Amino acid sequence: MKTVKASAFTKLLLLEADAIKRAARRADAQTVERAINVLLESKGKIVVLGIGKSGVIGQKIAATMTSTGTVAVFVHPSDALHGGLGIITNGDVVIALSNSGETDEILTMLPVIKSRKVPIIAIVGDVNSTLARNAEIVLDASVDKEICPLNLAPTTSTTVALAIGDALAMTLMEIKGLTAEDFASNHPAGKLGKRLTLRVADLMHDSPNIEKTATWLEVVKMISKFSLGAVNVVDANRHLIGIVTDGDLRRAIEKTLPEELSQLTANEMMTSNPIHVAPETLAYDALQTMENRASQISVLPVVNKDKVCTGLIRLHDIVRNGL
Repeated sequence: MKTVKASAFTKLLLLEADAIKRAARRADAQTVERAINVLLESKGKIVVLGIGKSGVIGQKIAATMTSTGTVAVFVHPSDALHGGLGIITNGDVVIALSNSGETDEILTMLPVIKSRKVPIIAIVGDVNSTLARNAEIVLDASVDKEICPLNLAPTTSTTVALAIGDALAMTLMEIKGLTAEDFASNHPAGKLGKRLTLRVADLMHDSPNIEKTATWLEVVKMISKFSLGAVNVVDANRHLIGIVTDGDLRRAIEKTLPEELSQLTANEMMTSNPIHVAPETLAYDALQTMENRASQISVLPVVNKDKVCTGLIRLHDIVRNGL
């Protein structure tokens, strides 16, 4: 088997990166602005077309747009020529991808698309191609060569086309002012969805509270009863004044003489004015609060807007739920 050095791999990545940089330098500001405005002003949807590897890239572009606030669908040109063309209607915008710009199936669709007065944005590798000549807007995705050793497999060309599509989608997203909450509504499942939607209130435990005068034995019983590894210390109004973790408890007992244990209270054991979170805080942000500190913590008190201590959330609960 032929040995390939890691340096060759890195070189190929850099060649693709250079191709994207060249595409960025070629991008004409007026043309890009026209493309963005046409997409923004669309009264319908964005229809993305592509065959083969360009089709795969087209599917990704359509999916990215849809998930970031721009309604888009991918239509396979072969399907379109057998009835699927009905999905393209007045008010839509077509994004057509073709490295050669001479894809037969797409060219066959052009008269129908034009008859419906649907503007075409072509992402092509040949700006003098038939597709480019028939498009209202042409985005140059040409490359000097593919990184394929035979210069045959679509590699660099598809990378550039995808980068152009991503740049369009992200520009539209920024202009539309899509928020993290908007994004989350399109991604309710999986780790990403949980990161953007799961809140402390969804995972917290009802608060095991004690007063600062509680004896060490009462603290032990409360921690054992709830099995959360900690107990909140509150005043008469249930306002948080401290927290006692099982670690705090062990350290306090170790430092106290046996004959003085009966006088040991929560007040001597607790961490005063501990870091806490609100019920509406994202669970992911609570996780960051626990981890992004010199001494990591595994449990946080939960305090509501009325400053009432209502619960505890554990690192274990957050991690167990996929964050």
